[in-house]
Amino acid sequence: MYDAGDHVKFGFPMAFTATVLSWAILEYRDQIEAVNQLEPAQQSLKWITDFFLNAHPSPNVLYIQVGDPITDHKCWDRPEDITEKRPLTQVNTFVPETEVAAETAAAMASASLVFKTADSTEKIPEVATYYNSTGYGDELLWAASWFYHATADQSYLEYVTGENGTEFTQWGSPTWFSWDNKLAGAQVLLSRLSFFGASGNFIIENYRKSVEDVMCGLLPQSPTHPVASAFLAAFYGDYMPTTQTAKLTCGDHSFEPSDLRKFAKLQADYVLGSNPLKMSFLVGYGDKYPQYVHHRGVSIPVNATTGCTDGFQWLNSTKPNPNVAVGALVRGPFLNETFVDSRNNTMQTEPTTYNSAVIVSLLSSLVTTSSVVKLFG
Repeated sequence: MYDAGDHVKFGFPMAFTATVLSWAILEYRDQIEAVNQLEPAQQSLKWITDFFLNAHPSPNVLYIQVGDPITDHKCWDRPEDITEKRPLTQVNTFVPETEVAAETAAAMASASLVFKTADSTEKIPEVATYYNSTGYGDELLWAASWFYHATADQSYLEYVTGENGTEFTQWGSPTWFSWDNKLAGAQVLLSRLSFFGASGNFIIENYRKSVEDVMCGLLPQSPTHPVASAFLAAFYGDYMPTTQTAKLTCGDHSFEPSDLRKFAKLQADYVLGSNPLKMSFLVGYGDKYPQYVHHRGVSIPVNATTGCTDGFQWLNSTKPNPNVAVGALVRGPFLNETFVDSRNNTMQTEPTTYNSAVIVSLLSSLVTTSSVVKLFG
């Protein structure tokens, strides 16, 4: 449940992790099952949602953090050896925090679709009061979109197509998808409706147009290596044939669904080693991958006895990690294609759960050469 190499449980990025993992399972269940990864993916998702259910003990109360970052950063020890105090942080009607409440709601709504037939999951807790602020807009749009897909309640569709939703989406300003900005993801999710029965609703069509602006910003080849945006491209490329949409027009250029998938594959190949450094940034994959991942548990030998502070010898050690964080995706190189493999270089060597979720989604989309998109549920 730790979102990166530290030992604080942050509910906000973890909820995003759950939502993205749910989305991957919903879109590519058959592909994930074909490589015998459906059960592990569902188990990982359930581990997170069980935590969220317990973190929501009563209406309008949600625990969003376990541990104190300042105290945590003073220690370098394994998670099973933690002895420092673990204060809890909650949001409630007196101390609201719309972003994390909305993101957690999105996580539970999307997960409910995954477990609709596979597991008997408790009902989704209602979201705390929404605050009409554009600063919270992407989470609110994202949550409402998932609630509509999970419940078919028209009030959520009215929300995303009404005044608030259209204000939050920032028409004409395409953004990249990330843990702190879900606009592009929400727009792709809502564009899905234009392929499945909501066609003709001009607001939904505007969402689709906004997605096309994002895709045009990525093609023919994005100057960055956006794994999260790449899996959105794969999703959208698979949506297009559903309504016999032959091409995407970007100014004087046009792109077919195969071009979107080709872009997504290029990004996946880059991450897995087809890059100037000839290094895989997915730990444990290939012959060359980061050896100094910024992660407490991975850096400390199994037989070592450490306390809070003497464990820093392992952070500062010049020896490679004694353990391999198989499947961890580090943050990767800078735009100039440089990468310094050092535990103290958290900007590049720290793995996160949300990175893992987006690479699962991207790789799942590429198991087959194309996918038949179906309704959720």
